[in-house]
Amino acid sequence: MDPAADAAALARHLTDAGYTLDAVTDRIGEAATAALARNTTLATRDALGDASDPQAALVRAFLMQDAVPAAALRGALGNLDRWAGQGLLTVEGDSARATVEIRPYASAGSARQTVAPGGGSGPGGAVDGWVVHDQIPTLDGRIAPSRPDFVLGLSPASTALAQMTARRPVGRALDLGTGCGVQSLHLAGHAGRVTATDLNPRALRLARWTAGLNGVDLDLREGSLYEPVAEETFDLIVTNPPFVLAPPTDERLVYREGSERGDDLMRRVVTEGGHRLAAGGMLQVLGNWAITDDQDWAERLRAWVEPTGCDALVLERERLDPYAYIEVWLADAGLVGTDAYGPRYAAWLAYFRALGIAEIGMGWIVLHRPVEPGRAPDVRCESWPHAVHQPVGEAFERYPDALALARLPDAALAATRLRLDPRVDAETLGRPGAADPEHLVFRQRFGLARAVEADTALAAVVGACDGDLPLGALTAAVAQLLAVDADALAAEVLPRVRDLVREGYLLAAPPASDALS
Repeated sequence: MDPAADAAALARHLTDAGYTLDAVTDRIGEAATAALARNTTLATRDALGDASDPQAALVRAFLMQDAVPAAALRGALGNLDRWAGQGLLTVEGDSARATVEIRPYASAGSARQTVAPGGGSGPGGAVDGWVVHDQIPTLDGRIAPSRPDFVLGLSPASTALAQMTARRPVGRALDLGTGCGVQSLHLAGHAGRVTATDLNPRALRLARWTAGLNGVDLDLREGSLYEPVAEETFDLIVTNPPFVLAPPTDERLVYREGSERGDDLMRRVVTEGGHRLAAGGMLQVLGNWAITDDQDWAERLRAWVEPTGCDALVLERERLDPYAYIEVWLADAGLVGTDAYGPRYAAWLAYFRALGIAEIGMGWIVLHRPVEPGRAPDVRCESWPHAVHQPVGEAFERYPDALALARLPDAALAATRLRLDPRVDAETLGRPGAADPEHLVFRQRFGLARAVEADTALAAVVGACDGDLPLGALTAAVAQLLAVDADALAAEVLPRVRDLVREGYLLAAPPASDALS
């Protein structure tokens, strides 16, 4: 048995049958494709009608969980015994049924696109192929709990992590808790080597199929958290760990719930991950954390980050009260409408009360290991529930360079030529008919979509940042125009310029030779 050869053969069958995202979407339509993403098949059934061609047979088997005529599926996949022996389907008499979901998947971070037919990972993390995972137990509104070792497929969390990942080229990347392997597909497009780990042996088996179908070479390792990689270091670590804060139970779902107390698993992911970053390396985590009445959430997360010596940006994207949080995850487990729902709800509430958890924060944690050893890290914790421009990973990709530029000494920063990112808009607000606006706001049309209000002096300096003159010369010119002391204006403006650099509004202009070429 040759797993790579089997996966390559299956990929050819899927491609030949038109079982790719573009082809299936063209067949059933955008609305039915969106309905499948919401775990309902009725729109797809309507679109397919009575069709039994190879493409329709694959859609029915692997997306709709139907028993299909074995002859129809054989027309798409050839020898069904081969795939039954691999555990991908079962054959009973004249019908066959898939045992996993093979879902067509294509992404450039935030939007569907076509890369090379037949699967693969493209530059910058673009993917066009398939993801293999367990069948959704609650498809079409069914009431069914998940198996403990359930391997989740595409989800809002996995999509968010893919969109927030910095896509700069790196040597070594780690997909911690790989699950079905979707993050590794993206990483393979910009990492020289990808290591993928998981505690769940079933997840590693399905991730191997995901990688094989897409022609991606993964170093797959079994174990908890960072145990499989010992003391190795990485240039990029991405993870959407089992972050759900749930009471310990024998029925826990491995993909979403750890065995640690409260949010200790999240803390370990962050603190231990920071020490496994190579110089210049980045850790990107999507997860949840506890908010308690006796400690500010930002202070609590700073205590996780600061011992690592890494720069850190922690963004709280959402916050839920315990009731709303419990309801979300009981529904996710398929317990709504079952006898277990009430007792599990009560046990969860008691668990939160015992730990003093008043609310649960959800968001993004990004750590960066400084290249310069010994310097004090820059740690920022913000509540940022606002809409962002996807894929937001670009903002995190630029984060290390922005920090380095913002940390320059005053004289060095004043000697730097800066340019305003062309995707920053200047908005003026004021009363109709007034001679001058009351407010001027710089607003980003990229990344975190930040906005900042600027007074006359700052607006004049920033507006003049086109890369031609150094910041010091621009500040002096604005001081002369406003008839104010140049040193005083520089002392006022420079700290605010640093913040704009750190937040991505202002960039270092390329060297003059590069600008001319």
